[in-house]
Amino acid sequence: MTGHAHLESPEVFEIGVSYSGPVVVISVLGEVDHSTATELGDIVNAVIDSRHRGVVLDLARCTFLDASGLGVVAATARRLRLLPLSQALTVRAPSAMVKRIMAITGLDQVVTIEEMHIPVTDLGREQDSRGMDTGVSIDAETVAYSLRQVTAIPADRDVVDGALRLVVALARATIEGADGVSISLSRHGALSTVAASDQTILDMDADQYVTGEGPCVDASIEGRWFHVESLDAETRWPAFVPKAKTLGINAILSNPLLAGDRPVGALNIYSNRSGAFRVKDQNLAAVFATEASTVLTNAGAGVTDEQLAKRLVEALHSREIISQAKGILMKRDGVPAEAAYALLRQFSRTSNRSIRDLAEETVALSLSPELRTIAAYRGADG
Repeated sequence: MTGHAHLESPEVFEIGVSYSGPVVVISVLGEVDHSTATELGDIVNAVIDSRHRGVVLDLARCTFLDASGLGVVAATARRLRLLPLSQALTVRAPSAMVKRIMAITGLDQVVTIEEMHIPVTDLGREQDSRGMDTGVSIDAETVAYSLRQVTAIPADRDVVDGALRLVVALARATIEGADGVSISLSRHGALSTVAASDQTILDMDADQYVTGEGPCVDASIEGRWFHVESLDAETRWPAFVPKAKTLGINAILSNPLLAGDRPVGALNIYSNRSGAFRVKDQNLAAVFATEASTVLTNAGAGVTDEQLAKRLVEALHSREIISQAKGILMKRDGVPAEAAYALLRQFSRTSNRSIRDLAEETVALSLSPELRTIAAYRGADG
């Protein structure tokens, strides 16, 4: 079985599915990007729904995999692990670049990577990620487009953190003055580093959290950007600056990350050289921060613990009201629970009202006049 995507480019895209006992091999030919990832995701989901015990994603002929494709891989790995017989997704023969991105995002920890064994006579020039040019030149528009595809990744915390690790890696590779990059994020009322390029940068962030001062702390709280051209002339953070200089840092650029309109963290870029961040570097950092903010907004990172608690209470109340309404309909019409709920759904569709509103009305109409008055008074009182 093979699927074909109709693309604007002449590049061929095909998905093949083959069976070997309980194992299904899904092979990809061509590029997996925002226009083809949906088709791949649909086929993968159909394979998982068919309850096969093993899934192999063969990328030997996959020429490109962007963040949309990574989202499909991450979602597939998560679905397989949630099955009764938890299993890992096998990714076969990924390219060196795909393996590097999977390592950056942490996906290599949740999938099984199967290397393709090629005869020695067929080997070309040695390819090693350590020899890759991390100073690649890239424009802000390209970065914005690439990062925007990350928003297709599901809002699971582990996957979101993986997307943020990808942002850190791209910022480290494309901002010329950057010697280290991190992302600070507020969770449960405290800042923590969810992605960092190395241990020195982790220590740098930790010093800011301990002292309660520094550009990443202020950017995360105040929601505005901070540019420290030289720590030698910096006086705003007396407890933090000496620690930073001890670690060899001389310039810092911190851009706030927003979930909606609420500051929730910061993208922090560090340099060993004073005056390292030119205008184009500052603009590129702003692009990264904006796109990372989009990821966090779509993931609901701006929702506080209090708001989550309130939503939970509302959800529990809705379930209680709906259960009461179902009981009333079951008793009144002599129908089972499933039929009572089906009635509520039918009424909801025909009246264009929510099931909860109809449930509340059903319960209210079943009360005595006295209790109905009390209920109405309580509702008006908020």
